[in-house]
Amino acid sequence: MEYRKLGRTGLKVSELCLGTMQFGWTADEPLSYQILDAAFDAGINFIDTADIYSRWVDGNPGGVAETYIGRWIKKSNIPRHQVVIATKVRSPMGDGPNDEGLSRAHILQAVEASLRRLDTDYIDLYQAHWFDEDTRIEETLSTLTDLVRQGKVRYIGCSNYPAWRLAESILSAQLHNTSQYETLQPHYSLVHRAEFERDLAEVCRKYELGVIPYSPLGGGFLTGKYRRDSPIESARAGGTKRYFTERNWALLEKIEQMGKERGGATITQVALAWLLSNHLVTSPIIGPRTLDQLHDNLGAVGMRLLHDENKLLDEASDWRNE
Repeated sequence: MEYRKLGRTGLKVSELCLGTMQFGWTADEPLSYQILDAAFDAGINFIDTADIYSRWVDGNPGGVAETYIGRWIKKSNIPRHQVVIATKVRSPMGDGPNDEGLSRAHILQAVEASLRRLDTDYIDLYQAHWFDEDTRIEETLSTLTDLVRQGKVRYIGCSNYPAWRLAESILSAQLHNTSQYETLQPHYSLVHRAEFERDLAEVCRKYELGVIPYSPLGGGFLTGKYRRDSPIESARAGGTKRYFTERNWALLEKIEQMGKERGGATITQVALAWLLSNHLVTSPIIGPRTLDQLHDNLGAVGMRLLHDENKLLDEASDWRNE
């Protein structure tokens, strides 16, 4: 397992990050612990979650994934400093008007709730889940800076920010001498490139942000589980249908062929290797729902594409050619 610097920070994280959106949704508590155990044993020290996971499931109040992580660390007797925990704030966690957003009021309430669920004194990376159009960026950053100074948060980052808001936040931090976002968590994969590459990539490059892409396998499309005219049987397949195009089916065939030429690498592993071969990417976030999926993902560890392989996949998936 390679460990990489997280942006400008001195923090080292594994080249794959374990996402936990499936915990309490498509993976129950015992299975979640098995996935955490196997990932940690394989060298993954970076775990991504959010306070809202998985509030959209009937009977799930939110915060379940954080609770599982906290319980796992305690029951496994893993030294806290050996795990890098990233969680997020912004989503609605109640029915009141101040139970969501990036205001000082909500952040201060939400961080205490996350700390309790995670059963920890500090959060390694605290991320704005997406930007809040109702709150000035200065208020958000000054509040997050207070948490850093109090030792409750080590570093701050953001997710789902448009390029203009990300640039604004960096300039605001420099102007007001507050903590700066050190990471961006964008939606990025071989079948979803434009959102990151159009503008965000250059901002991350210029300001040396760590990039931790979510949905690196296109919601399962880049695993090969979906084929032309095959029946769809998945709790998460609805959003994946957007990728069912002739262009992407052809891309899938190229990835599969490349894996065969590499001695049997899976579609999943080649798709992850494409991201791992990008010097801007720190750690793609995988979200295995089974141990078999985790082991397949782990097969990408240490795998890097050659120049010609990268070029072939780049050209086959280039959004500018659509």
